[in-house]
Amino acid sequence: MSQKRLNHAHILNRLLTDSNYTIAQAAEATGLSKRHIIRLKGEYKKHGIDALVHKNIGRPPAHAISEELRKTIIDLKSSKLFEKANFKHFQEILGREKYGISISYSALHGILTSAGIKSPKTRRPPKKHRRRKRKAYEGMMLQIDASPFDWLGLGQDYSLHGAIDDATGKIVALYMCKHECLQGYFEIMRSVISNNGIPVSLYADRHTIFLSPKDGKLTIEEQLQGIQVKDTQFGRAVKQLGITLIKARSAQAKGRIERLWETLQSRLPIEFALENISTIDAANAFLKTYIEQYNAIFAVDADNTERAYREVSPALNIENILCIIEKRTFDNGGVFSFYNQTFKLVSSKPETVLPHRGKLDVLVSPIFGVRASFAGIVYDVVPFTKPEKVKKPANTKPKKQKYIPDDSHYYKYGHQLIKKVTFEDNDLAILKMLEKIFLWRLPPAS
Repeated sequence: MSQKRLNHAHILNRLLTDSNYTIAQAAEATGLSKRHIIRLKGEYKKHGIDALVHKNIGRPPAHAISEELRKTIIDLKSSKLFEKANFKHFQEILGREKYGISISYSALHGILTSAGIKSPKTRRPPKKHRRRKRKAYEGMMLQIDASPFDWLGLGQDYSLHGAIDDATGKIVALYMCKHECLQGYFEIMRSVISNNGIPVSLYADRHTIFLSPKDGKLTIEEQLQGIQVKDTQFGRAVKQLGITLIKARSAQAKGRIERLWETLQSRLPIEFALENISTIDAANAFLKTYIEQYNAIFAVDADNTERAYREVSPALNIENILCIIEKRTFDNGGVFSFYNQTFKLVSSKPETVLPHRGKLDVLVSPIFGVRASFAGIVYDVVPFTKPEKVKKPANTKPKKQKYIPDDSHYYKYGHQLIKKVTFEDNDLAILKMLEKIFLWRLPPAS
């Protein structure tokens, strides 16, 4: 028994034996209330010093965790499936219908740490960075990025593309691809716009998907010459949608989505394993439902209840914007070449007349394939095979043989028989020369 209890026993004993010692004096000496002293006096009179011993001493608490449950929790956490789960995530999983174990975080932490198990997400001293205040309105700014990681536990990294709202911390889109690519970002933009609307701005790093490598690197002379840096396909698309693209100078600048990747890298592989997901298509289907589950735990309310997302105009075709667009030239029949393939424009209006020659935009997307846009009108296209040129039949006539004269023919050596004629020669000499040349005899002179 503690010294405090022994002191209480001494005071109660004096209260029973000394008539001059009052209840008020005993209460003041013990620090207990008068009513409590009266109750203890009666108990002490009946049971002696045992009255001061709590009745639950040596009795297990009614809410105590059984040894069997402790062992179950430790075995689950030590299994290969949950060995990388942090304590908070493991607590959430235990509370699901499959396991049905409701336990407080502090109790779970005590059980696991007493078993020598440490959380893989042990807190480290945070690095000091200047905190940026959240945006006031949901949809005012989205942070977008991609994270390569072994999400499916197959020993191969895939890239998870994502967008998070700066004001609320909500995940607004997730999409997995083999690599970080333009199509992955187009997919998350398609998801954001279809589910929420058009955001005001995007906050992204300086990846060449978002910005040209020449961005900000033109010399003064080049700028004076009017040279401009061309937009990337993604930059062109967000400009058409009226979205401002903000460039982040460091990973810390877009810390909200960097912390999101840290959280998802800890949680998603376990969630995929629980659902037996091993393919990218199955992962993308699961992510649509997981976003709601994540936001219910981690999202916060924005300072203002109004949303900054813009509604999509009915005249705006999102699919014709979130695609690759390249310039080509078409000929008189509306035929153009694209990556060694030939296509022909197909118009729904027969009266449409195309010029003899012109420039058009070729639209390419895995959603609709290939389309073409000219003068604000989008045309369907079909593969086209150019007619082959008619080949002239081969000349079957035998070649004319070249005539070769005999060596004695005068055409062959006649030039060697011609002598130079001078005015000093007499007529007879000239006649003899002509006779030799033309091989005929003149009648003798009379």
